[in-house]
Amino acid sequence: MPQHSIFGHSRLTKTHKYSIAGAATLGAAALAFTLVPGSSHAEAETVSAAPVAFQVAAGAPQIKDVHASVTNQLATADQQAKAAAAKLKAAQDKAAAAAKVKAEAAAAAKAKAQAAAKVKAEKARQVKEAASRAAARKPVYANNLDGWIRESLAIMKAKGIPGSYNGLHRNIIRESSGNPNAINNWDINAINGIPSKGLLQVIPPTFAAYHVAGTSWNIYDPVANITAAANYAADKYGSMDNVNSAY
Repeated sequence: MPQHSIFGHSRLTKTHKYSIAGAATLGAAALAFTLVPGSSHAEAETVSAAPVAFQVAAGAPQIKDVHASVTNQLATADQQAKAAAAKLKAAQDKAAAAAKVKAEAAAAAKAKAQAAAKVKAEKARQVKEAASRAAARKPVYANNLDGWIRESLAIMKAKGIPGSYNGLHRNIIRESSGNPNAINNWDINAINGIPSKGLLQVIPPTFAAYHVAGTSWNIYDPVANITAAANYAADKYGSMDNVNSAY
């Protein structure tokens, strides 16, 4: 008498084996295989295998399309990132170039200003030194008749006015005795209200007309009085040396 297992059969059929293998392999997918009697082998094999084959075949194109889409999106994003980085670098390079040009222009302007200031300072130094040398060379005349005549002669020489020391001295002594503040209050000029004044007794209108630039406008100033009188005598007589009386 044949012995029976708890399943009712002593041996697992081919259908049972497929069912158990499928359940172990596809347990997570919840695919249930029905255990059928041995007379339905072909039917059981067809029902258990077909759904799995269909699912794999149907899902493969979709997975391939998603992969291609993600790849394209990543490539586009990478290109956009590279383009943005290149644009940013170009802007930075442009800004750096502009800053460099501006800095170079500022440096050039500063150097030019410094050079101009240096030239100006050098010219000022030269002018100051020249003035200092001129002052050092300028003779100092005594504050007396001799000094006044000599200073007047130096001015007359620079202005092209003829005359000699002796001619000036002689006429000064005759006209004022060497007194720079002498004034004639009794001759015709005095009567007319324009008295003769100074070392060479010059009336105010004559002094103003023949005044020599660089000398005082004070008619009593010794040097101004002498040079104006000498200028007048040169115009009227050729030189003070040719004057031997009232003129």
